[in-house]
Amino acid sequence: MALRCDLIIRDATIYDGTGAARFIGDVGVTGDRIVGVGDLGGASADREVIATGKAIAPGFIDAHTHDDRAVLCGPECTLCKISQGVTTVVVGNCGVSLSPLRLSKRPIPPLDLLGDETWWNFDSFGDYAHALKTKGAEVNTYALVGHQTLRVEAMEGDVYRPAKDGEIHRMHQRVKQSLAEGASGFSTGLYYPPNAAATTEEVIAVAEALRPTQGLYCTHMRDEADQVLASIEETLKIGKRAGVQVWISHHKCSMPENYGRSTQTLALLQAAAAMQDVAYDMYPYPAGSTVLMPDRLRDDVRVIVTWSVPHPEMAGRDLGEVARGWNMDRKAAAEKLLPAGAITFQMDEEDVRRIMAHPLSVIGSDGIPHDAHPHPRLWGTFPRVLGFYARQLGLFSMETAVHKMTGRTAKLFGMVDRGEIREGAFADLVLFDPHTVIDAATFEEPKLPALGIEQVWANGVATFAQGTGATGEKPGRLITRHKS
Repeated sequence: MALRCDLIIRDATIYDGTGAARFIGDVGVTGDRIVGVGDLGGASADREVIATGKAIAPGFIDAHTHDDRAVLCGPECTLCKISQGVTTVVVGNCGVSLSPLRLSKRPIPPLDLLGDETWWNFDSFGDYAHALKTKGAEVNTYALVGHQTLRVEAMEGDVYRPAKDGEIHRMHQRVKQSLAEGASGFSTGLYYPPNAAATTEEVIAVAEALRPTQGLYCTHMRDEADQVLASIEETLKIGKRAGVQVWISHHKCSMPENYGRSTQTLALLQAAAAMQDVAYDMYPYPAGSTVLMPDRLRDDVRVIVTWSVPHPEMAGRDLGEVARGWNMDRKAAAEKLLPAGAITFQMDEEDVRRIMAHPLSVIGSDGIPHDAHPHPRLWGTFPRVLGFYARQLGLFSMETAVHKMTGRTAKLFGMVDRGEIREGAFADLVLFDPHTVIDAATFEEPKLPALGIEQVWANGVATFAQGTGATGEKPGRLITRHKS
């Protein structure tokens, strides 16, 4: 009996997500699964897409986001993702998660990256998961619970000190509860003041809650600059002592005096990977973005303001220009802008390329979707890897680029039946033009959609089409580690 499908994408160049060589073929979809790959000439479908000259890949998995709120607020918040081919996002990074915490006043930085107190309504991860299921989302969501969030709750806001034993126990129990309710791991943001006072022993004690379910420990390390090697060692120690897989967020060597040190960090990580489970994500730009911290400004590092509560008109302006206009130094101007966000040009492009090309890397945008003038990575990360780094620079093959954004990411996160084009896998797919795909967003105009992304499907349902934009469908699901 001839195969009958809901959808067949015909004559596409297939990048299957494993890193294997591309091939020409068809992809058949029924319901939420791929039911056929290869020559499906004898099959029929309710809808067919002729993809001659175009490429089909697994939907891109954004390994590092701050989309906890974005997945709850509709296509106006997720168009930045689906328009670049993303079908799954990892939320709750850097110790910042929207649950489990209820607030009655504005959260302290950097928790305010996710919004003001009106968004902090989830007493448990289960409440957050229920909202996600009820509202629906354009993308799949894989969630971590954040140490900074847990500290604010357990320590009743008194977070600029080490936690006491009872508070650590409370956080440990909250992680266990969250894992039972569908979370997949635990994250820290040891770089940030609300998390910096946490001792290594505190982190280990909380992270031990992950062991029974093989949850994942992700970290924005204590330092990515002068002490980057010591911070990697601390991360590895936490993983060994807690008995869990570790994941280093947005790996970089920060500040001019550390440019070139990726040769050291990558050698350390490569050696460690032979003895324990360790991986990292990175974004394809030499600038980062987070909350504006006046005490960490440097005269030799450029800063762009991304948002400001008291001075929203300054979003997109160079901090130096703002300071000159106010006739004050940059630190005083930054303090006047608070609470605020910033883009910081703190990395070297050669380090970016070396870190990206390394076999341990996967790609995450680290985009901040609620900034008034966001970093261009929010709209451009994945097409930039394909178009600029793979096609134009030849840093690696298109197969490797796709693998770093799909199959490798899914395997490391324990996403079952995701990240590959094969029979039985979920039909998360992106159709793109390999000859034209490229990012369009810039630091000056950061909200420009990428070029060359033609159609996107999540769980077999179309979410984006070039020319028409978001379809309005919300087929996304909560993905839990090692569970389909």
